[in-house]
Amino acid sequence: MAIKVLKPTTPGRRGMTSQDFSKVTTNKPLKSLTVVKRRTNGRNNQGRITIRHRGGGAKRFYRIVNFKQLDFEKATIEAIEYDPNRSANIARIKDQDNKYHYVIASGSMKVGQLISVGEKSAIEEGNRLPLKSIPLGSFIYAVELQPGRGAQMVRSAGVKAQLTAREGDYAQVKLPSGEVRMVNVNCMASIGTVSNEQHQNVKIGSAGRRRNLGRRPQVRGKVMNAVDHPNGGGDGGAHGIGGQPKTPWGKPTLGYRTRRNKRTTKFIVKSRHQAKRK
Repeated sequence: MAIKVLKPTTPGRRGMTSQDFSKVTTNKPLKSLTVVKRRTNGRNNQGRITIRHRGGGAKRFYRIVNFKQLDFEKATIEAIEYDPNRSANIARIKDQDNKYHYVIASGSMKVGQLISVGEKSAIEEGNRLPLKSIPLGSFIYAVELQPGRGAQMVRSAGVKAQLTAREGDYAQVKLPSGEVRMVNVNCMASIGTVSNEQHQNVKIGSAGRRRNLGRRPQVRGKVMNAVDHPNGGGDGGAHGIGGQPKTPWGKPTLGYRTRRNKRTTKFIVKSRHQAKRK
């Protein structure tokens, strides 16, 4: 999907770009597969702000996406839709029982295309198969971490993973971050690349457009007072010990390990940090 450059009719629109929605075939979501999305404005169930700079924005309806795709074998693509809740486009499909589903759309999906799910499905883009049935070297997306749980990895716009090896009950998948991870061969994955590959190249262009996305203004810690932020205060730019940037609560923000899930470390063959060093 290409990027649409807007005419500079105002200073805010100068340099602003947008997605080209030529591949989106309808602007009306299916009512039975949408629910009202309640705003949290960055607050948790106790009413405390856990994510700053959130609030406002346009009203949204959440599309119920079928990440498992285990309740049908064949389906026909009826429409490619825009989803305001995710970076990728979604496809509205109709299965053999005339039931509708939303799935993550691949870059090559078209209206009228037939997709299938199962171990015996053809090796074609958009079809969903277990990793044991996918040829090595194939690009995949919407990958499960546990069989039957539904897609949890590789779901953002334009991303893809690669099936690199298989040994015993596990396959090695190279993720978009460069990490190589072992995944059970019975886990399902879709063949291809996620749609809307130009999403990362869109320039917001104006503060008002950012507010419509639900993002409130951000103030850099460096320009705050020392009482308000560890990086604040006019001390010539040397903030904290060694000048390391910190959060408002004094935690390091760069070069600080945040991963604490030691339970799944054994499945990581090559970390994303090792991939960056080479």
